Amino acid sequence: MDQQRFRRLSDDFYVAPQLAAEDFAAAAALGIKTVLNNRPDGEDPSQLQSDAAARAAAEAGLAYHYLPVPSGGMSLEHVEAERVAIEEAQGPFLAYCRSGTRSCHLWAFVKAGSRPVEEIVAAAAAAGYDLQPAAQTIRTLATRNAS
Repeated sequence: MDQQRFRRLSDDFYVAPQLAAEDFAAAAALGIKTVLNNRPDGEDPSQLQSDAAARAAAEAGLAYHYLPVPSGGMSLEHVEAERVAIEEAQGPFLAYCRSGTRSCHLWAFVKAGSRPVEEIVAAAAAAGYDLQPAAQTIRTLATRNAS
């Protein structure tokens, strides 16, 4: 994968579409320290499965977390698991799923309350993801996270 497919959302967070085994070394070369896999095993028979991804990450010297989120099935539990992984692991981070969209949404929901909603939506747009339809959810989570 060309490193340009690693889409920057912030100084320490990137998202990407499905990774191949060789992409982990490219991520390490970019300075990534931790990979967050948000794609459930078996979504596509050709995708790199989580056990093989964990091996590729280890070979590249990267920490790896398997945090699967089913397409169309994101919950607050998924957001919380992502938040905990980010808080406990070392960045910079690279999160991936099929297209990067789920990973982008997770990042936005985790950041809700710590950054202005407009800034979150703009960062996603600059990376090629439209979070405008999720802006109200980000606002709601920002209020929830503040309390």
